[in-house]
Amino acid sequence: MAQASARQPRVHDEPAFVLHRHDWSESSLILDVFSRQHGRVVLVAKGVKRPTSQFRAVLLPLQPLRLGWGGDAEVRTLKAAHWQGGQLMPQGDALLAGYYLNELLLKLLARDDPHPRLFDHYAQAVAALAQGVSQPAVLRAFELLLLRDTGLLPALDQEGGTLAPLVPQRGYLLRSEQGLLPQTHAQQPACTGAQWSALEAALQAEQPFLALCPLVQDDRSGALRRQLREVLHYHSGVRVFQTRQLLADVQRLVG
Repeated sequence: MAQASARQPRVHDEPAFVLHRHDWSESSLILDVFSRQHGRVVLVAKGVKRPTSQFRAVLLPLQPLRLGWGGDAEVRTLKAAHWQGGQLMPQGDALLAGYYLNELLLKLLARDDPHPRLFDHYAQAVAALAQGVSQPAVLRAFELLLLRDTGLLPALDQEGGTLAPLVPQRGYLLRSEQGLLPQTHAQQPACTGAQWSALEAALQAEQPFLALCPLVQDDRSGALRRQLREVLHYHSGVRVFQTRQLLADVQRLVG
């Protein structure tokens, strides 16, 4: 007979963000949260929709929280929730950009797989959006960090097949399974070897999010955005990210 699994200890005061929430009953919610030491965890928040619930005004996306939970099932039970404070909610397009970050995490992270460094990068990205930092810069920087932390981004300072150093002025394309390949047609949106190598150096920096933001800010051709989006679509298994489509639709209507 297989040995019963050990009882999981109760988690206390864990830094976390709510990625998604949906109704479970008339008074309760199911929460998909991203925590620093435990990764993505699904929690049931019982009675949280009641007017008297102390958690009612706390469990909001894009807000830094401290959560406690317990239980041995796949869906644990929320026991405590506190707003960490010190951060405003992103507004307007920045709010939709934050929801896009959440969608990426939901699509690309497995449950119960800790990514503490990625959690810190996500917290920086959400804070930057709330402070009005350029959304394209924040999104490109986080996309790179997410792909690198999950092992889906190859080295950006060498060719994928030959491992040869990049030629600084030559164009290279990022492919999902092959890494960087030399550009063969001028019509293909490519980044130069110098640009890719600079991105690799920024990813290796002590504060990679801060190092990446100024580098990805100047992507006027959209080459980096399109190539990263192709890799993200490939590994997530989706053709369109719903939040990105919604943001594009809103910008088109406003424009």
